[in-house]
Amino acid sequence: MDGWRARLGFLLPPGNPNVEPELFALKPFGVSVHFGRMIARGTPGAHDGQDARTQSQLDHIDEPTEMLALIRPQVIALAHTASSYMLGREGEQALTARLERQYNVRFTSAFASVIAAMNHLGVSKIALGTPYAEAQTLAGKGALQEYGMAVVNVRRLENVRNIYEETPERAYALAKAANTPEAEVVFLSGVGMPTIEVLDALERDLGKPVISSVAAMMWHCLKIAGVEPVVPGYGRLLRGA
Repeated sequence: MDGWRARLGFLLPPGNPNVEPELFALKPFGVSVHFGRMIARGTPGAHDGQDARTQSQLDHIDEPTEMLALIRPQVIALAHTASSYMLGREGEQALTARLERQYNVRFTSAFASVIAAMNHLGVSKIALGTPYAEAQTLAGKGALQEYGMAVVNVRRLENVRNIYEETPERAYALAKAANTPEAEVVFLSGVGMPTIEVLDALERDLGKPVISSVAAMMWHCLKIAGVEPVVPGYGRLLRGA
């Protein structure tokens, strides 16, 4: 039975169909992944209404956290990068401290994991690619800057009808478009856009690390749980470099 090495918990937006398959693909042998759906209404994955859905998820975060904590995972992660952008650095730190104290479980987020990954790789000049609308993209840029990162280029995915309908091929093209010579790393933000199967190809083609929210989140959760985060085939971060 999986879970004898570690149990990892993830809080997901209610309509996200992509993050569970990606996390199952990334989990090492003996590690189990468990999911709680957050509370939000409206059209999942659409640009319109994204801020309202994000706020609803944050307003109701205790319900799924309480339920997920019952399986006694080593860590619970907020698998929604835009929530961190809405909270800001101080807001996320306060939320993390409260949830850890209240439910006696380690807590992190996809975005906190990205920051930890950047520090681990020793990079700070970032090319940012997102599937978001302009306002959420700018919020992501601002969140990176709050942590002392230099965002040297930003690109948004064009003609997005619904983030959850995007493809790895489009994620690959977005990363290549975002990349610039001065960027030390390319960051593909958001857990709703599938990314993990193109990370290795991107790193070979661009000659630098490429991090996605999902890959960084799994890497960080494994580190918190005391499991060596080595999962070959999904970029330098998870190769153990």
